[in-house]
Amino acid sequence: MATMKDVARDAGVSIYTVSATLSGSANVSAELRARVNASVARLGYERNAMARDLKQGTSSLIGLIVSDVTNPFFTELVECIQAEAHQAGYSVLLGISDHDAAREAELLTLMRSHQAAGTILSPAGSEETYADGRLTRGRMRLVAVDNASAELGVDGFALDNRKAAELAVSHLLDLGHRRIGVVAGMRHQHVSRERLAGYAGVLRRAGIPPDPGLVVHGDFRLAEARACAEHLLGLSPRPSAIFVANNLMLIGVMRALAEAGVRVPADMSVCSIDDFPWAPAFQPALTVVRQPIAAMATAAFRRLVARLRGEAEGGPVQEIFAPELVVRESCAALAAG
Repeated sequence: MATMKDVARDAGVSIYTVSATLSGSANVSAELRARVNASVARLGYERNAMARDLKQGTSSLIGLIVSDVTNPFFTELVECIQAEAHQAGYSVLLGISDHDAAREAELLTLMRSHQAAGTILSPAGSEETYADGRLTRGRMRLVAVDNASAELGVDGFALDNRKAAELAVSHLLDLGHRRIGVVAGMRHQHVSRERLAGYAGVLRRAGIPPDPGLVVHGDFRLAEARACAEHLLGLSPRPSAIFVANNLMLIGVMRALAEAGVRVPADMSVCSIDDFPWAPAFQPALTVVRQPIAAMATAAFRRLVARLRGEAEGGPVQEIFAPELVVRESCAALAAG
């Protein structure tokens, strides 16, 4: 592997000139800069960013920890944050927690050991999980996104999850549905509890007591959601509509309905939180509540950078984003009788 000394020797310049050219820290003539860049390309020299950051007392590395990269929500979130980081001159170290708070703790340690300046985290645990201060101790800055409760003690960026559920369930109520099943997420997560609270609140305001028997937890996973849908189909009477709390579970629900020969929306209306690229391609096209993922990702990244640069002082802030109902074809008016 080529070193800076090799580049200097090949270009016929000093190591200082190579360093100044690569870092832009001093004026270097166009002729010398061209010679250094040609040698870098010819020798395949790669800068040691970590060594440079340690020497300068800074870091250009940002950590990013999400629960499930197979979930289209997190796929888009990662893509948006990586694009922002690239524009700002940061690299991203990605970790997948698989909804496991213990694994998440290991990943946070990994980020610190790699000298990450800060980390954007989609928390896997409940508020009680972080009561030990793991998110606020040490020098590494953290920003929470998605499952971001105000009790975490760090800047948080999240959807208005109650409102998102209210939009979905209100749409089903407007179509005449009264027996509405729900495939909810993990019981301990703030985001899941908020969506379930939105579901129950809308029913109560419509004069419909929430039925605990219609609530099943798919834990934000495809296979579990498929089993939940099978359970709801086995109820007597079964629901006429299903509200699904995220897009990955929606795929599992739709698979269960198709395997059971249940037609959507003729036999069962389905509405979910989270839009994703395949939603309009389903037959029927899926009615969803869309999250502004790009706006959330951008806000979280820029807040973290502002903290790192000392441009944002004071206590943690919480920014809540508005959901949007996207009506397609998977919900229909309840047939008389």
